[in-house]
Amino acid sequence: MRRHTMLQIGIGSVLLASALSLAAAAEMAAEKDMVLVPRGEFTMGSNEHSDETQHQVVLDAYLIDKFEASNARYKEFMRATGHPAPAYWDDPRLNGPTQPVVGVSWTDANAFCKWEGKRLPSEAEWERAAKGPEGNNHYPWGHHLDSKKANYGQNVGRTMPVDSYPEGVSGFGVYNMAGNVFEWVEDWYDPKYYKSSLALNPRGAEKGYNFANQGPVKVLRGGSWLAPETSLHTSHRFWNQPENNSYGVGLGFRCAKSVTAASEEAAQAAREAFIQALVAMGAEKQADAMASIEKALSLDPNNAEYQATRELIKKSTKK
Repeated sequence: MRRHTMLQIGIGSVLLASALSLAAAAEMAAEKDMVLVPRGEFTMGSNEHSDETQHQVVLDAYLIDKFEASNARYKEFMRATGHPAPAYWDDPRLNGPTQPVVGVSWTDANAFCKWEGKRLPSEAEWERAAKGPEGNNHYPWGHHLDSKKANYGQNVGRTMPVDSYPEGVSGFGVYNMAGNVFEWVEDWYDPKYYKSSLALNPRGAEKGYNFANQGPVKVLRGGSWLAPETSLHTSHRFWNQPENNSYGVGLGFRCAKSVTAASEEAAQAAREAFIQALVAMGAEKQADAMASIEKALSLDPNNAEYQATRELIKKSTKK
């Protein structure tokens, strides 16, 4: 009888803790303000310009920031690292805490993303996030220009908060992929790269095109509050030297993060350790629960459900 009762308690604890951990995982994802873009294929490029040759690309799953990096986030980075302020930091049109940081070079953007434990998105990742699940939207919201869904062409006269234009989000729920600020991505720019690009997880040209011997250039995406409507389509490519912020009033960025899939064997072992952690939580054996969840995370370190469960165990241990 006692064994049967303990079994019922264990099963109930597993179900309850599993539900709680899933909820916590969703909460953690929301706090990080990142969007999961699943593995998939899309049509990269368009017929708009010669450097946008259309080709099919397959990308593994990844996370991308829902919003452009804000002044508030960048201020935390500066305080923590001593990194210098970007250009226009004191410009009242551009320095509100919820506005996107501007006046940053590629080097600045790259340093910030690394500080957050992330990286700049590849050009392909940026475009897939902008084109949405259908994989071919000309604008983040669809196929027709709508001036009410983006900040461009000096229509407003300044940058807008990073959560502006909710009606203009991409199909993946990513904000301001058209207008507001140009966004640095990881890749070097080469106008002919699309004609020889890899089909699986392309990472850009080996070196950047050197315009007028001014130095190789990195890719910029998305248009800006200053740029015309011709820069808003999801395949538009622009460029700048990585140390240059000469278009500073319109230069910003967002970050991305890789999602590493565990092998089938490791995933199964991690799941078993996860279940053991949940059972131990139900029995209020927090030390055992922590040991089991740490084992699960050692096998599948990027699993949000396991990460959330570890946080639950930590909280319950402090009580």
